[in-house]
This record gives sequence, C-alpha cells and structure tokens, in this order.
Amino acid sequence: MQKLYVQEPVSGGIILSYKCTSECKHCMYACSPRWEADWISENDLQRILNQLSDRIQPSPLGKSRIGINHGLHFTGGEPFLNFELLVKATEIAKELGIPSTFVETNSFWCVDDEAAREKFIRLRDSELDGVLISVNPFVLDQVPFERTERAIRISREVFGQNAIVYQEVFRDQFERLNIKDALPFEEYLHIQPNGLTCAELLPMGRAVYTLGHLYRKYPAREFFGESCREELTRGWHIHIDNYSNYMTGYCGGISLGDGREIDSICQGLDLNERPILTALVTDLKKLLEFGVQQFGYKEDEGYISKCHLCLDVRKHIAQKTDEFKELRPREFYYRF
Repeated sequence: MQKLYVQEPVSGGIILSYKCTSECKHCMYACSPRWEADWISENDLQRILNQLSDRIQPSPLGKSRIGINHGLHFTGGEPFLNFELLVKATEIAKELGIPSTFVETNSFWCVDDEAAREKFIRLRDSELDGVLISVNPFVLDQVPFERTERAIRISREVFGQNAIVYQEVFRDQFERLNIKDALPFEEYLHIQPNGLTCAELLPMGRAVYTLGHLYRKYPAREFFGESCREELTRGWHIHIDNYSNYMTGYCGGISLGDGREIDSICQGLDLNERPILTALVTDLKKLLEFGVQQFGYKEDEGYISKCHLCLDVRKHIAQKTDEFKELRPREFYYRF
C-alpha cells in the first residue's frame, strides 16, 4: 500500500482556535484555556473556504437549514472568544455560497439578554444560517445553566428552527432539576448516577483519561486486527484547524495534510512518508509495536476503546519527537 485515498469532504467544521473558556472532560480536541489562542488568519480562512466552496453539501432540508452532520460549522475551542473573526468567517463563507452554515458555542458569553441578542442578530445579518448550543454535564461543570438557557431562548428568537440544542435530553434534565448555576461534574453524577447513559459520548480524546474510570478496560490485544481506515478516509464531518491541519473521523492530533490544499489530499497521501498513519490504516497492533520498539512505549493496564490505545501511543511518541508530520498540532498532545 503506497497511497491512502481520502473521500472528498461533504461536510465539516473550521476550528478557529483550540483556546476555550472551558476544559471539558469529554473534549475530543483537548481544547482548554491553556492553549495559545493562535486564531486562524483571514488569509488561511479564505484559502480553506475557497477549497470547500464547491464541496460542502447542504442539509437535506435545504441550503439555508442546518444539521449536525451537514453543511459547514465554525467551532473551536470557543469561537465567540473572537467574535469579529467569527463574523468575518461567516461573511467569507456566504460570499462563496457555502450552504448550511452555523456556529457551535458553550454560551459562556451570554451574560445578559441584550448582549446575546446583539451578537446573534449580527451573525444572522452576516448570513449565518444557524447556531448549535452545547448542553451537557461537561459544559454545565463550568458554564452557569442560566447562560445556556438564555442562549437557547434568544437564538430561537433570532434563528428559529435553525437553533439546535445538542443535547435536548440534558436541557430537559437540567430544567427539571431547577439548575441555574454551574454544577461540578462529580456533583452531577451524585444527583444523576445514570445521567451519562443519555450522552452521545465517544470514548476518545480527553474522555479516555478523565472519564476512563467509568468504563471497562481491555488489554491492547483486544484491539489487534482493528484499523482506523474508515474514520481516516471518510468525507463527512471533517475538521480543519487554525494551523490548517486537515482532520477526519473526530481524530484530534492526526493531520492528513494541509487544509489549504484539499485537492492534493484527495489525490492520495504517500504513506511512505507517514509511518504512523500507515500503521493506523493497517492494524493497531502495528502502531503499538512501533511505539514500543522505536520509542519505548509501555502498554497501559487497559484501554476503554481502540481510540484510547491509539491516542495513548501517539501521545507518547509526540512527546518524544516532532518528526512525524501526521502528529499535528503537537500542542494537542500536552493538553490532557
């Protein structure tokens, strides 16, 4: 196998920065306040959005409607930390005719009705199609729920049906509990010991370390014979970060190349230049062996998923060397 062929992107998101107001326990991209902001430049935004303009497909409900896995979203980190950049990104996307655009937010900034309404209206007037409000126990751990409720109420006034709450089950749960402030995660579990059964929680990213105690663990050999080929070659819900890393499958820290050169990525990746990527699309056993033999990785006592095994080996390697261009951004591997 000399080349890896990646599907054309049909939906996805732009990570404006990994910097966030929160450090959520389930974050797949290890975002936190500790990151340097390093906001994506307007020049890179223009180049990336140009590449995506004839590829992103609209929601099945129409080009001005949004859906979690359709269209294009602006995310982070927390995109409202740089509101002017978010507005600019929206304007560029609409100038290029990109359909079904929306922004994701943790609502930390919704401190009063006037501020929330002003920002949502400005985004709507810049032709952003909608907004996704994150609602879950991990956001609640750090953002007062009254701000989340305000964001939901006012975004629905402004964007109507294009204001998505992700996930509604948690909003209903928090309202029943009459929560207004932030609630530490451990207190939430005490109140709702089975609460996470409602969560669409992927066992990857920061979750494998902060929430691993909630899962059964398996020896590495349990995941031998499995690969990440499907995740790494899919074209839906890709992400391009502020360093122009092109990422697929929610796989933080794995760059398939330069998101400003999507044509080149889709023409095939030379695996001879990417030994870690080669292992990942072949067999996770090979990744483990590579980490052990080349970098002295020691197998952990157990892993909750193949993503846990993959990340733990990659983290060990990335903290030893910066020679592998597929392990980007490197700062990702220091944010767990």
